[in-house]
Amino acid sequence: MSEDTAVDSRPTKIMYVAEATAHGGRDGYVTSQDGQIELKVAMPPALGGDGNGTNPEQLFAAGYSACFHSALVMVGRREGYDLSGSTVAAKVGIGPNKRRGYGLAVALSVSLPGVERDVAAKFVDAAHEVCPYSNATRDNIEVTILLG
Repeated sequence: MSEDTAVDSRPTKIMYVAEATAHGGRDGYVTSQDGQIELKVAMPPALGGDGNGTNPEQLFAAGYSACFHSALVMVGRREGYDLSGSTVAAKVGIGPNKRRGYGLAVALSVSLPGVERDVAAKFVDAAHEVCPYSNATRDNIEVTILLG
């Protein structure tokens, strides 16, 4: 998509600002301004760490899955569906990229029990357009959505 035809997904009004601070990077801890988060952070064993704490990829997976699920429920509600019992699971992978840095890839697994597959697919597509995480990652990282 060229810049002229790209959809601008930036907010027109900031309604909420979350604040968090990292102390010690991937081997330290993270806190939120409001005190709701105070977590030890550690490198996972797959990346050479001891795994004795959470890591940024887990936090991103938690945030993306919660946000996408909220978008999905909102889309369903607009169409008259109660999506109670639905779930969204996120897998966030990290690995080296071609620019001598690192990149992420995301796989979202969506479960919509009792919803016909074609309807569920429409809800997933609409949620992917609404979700702020999807909008932030679009054309930046690979996001795969699996409908179960």
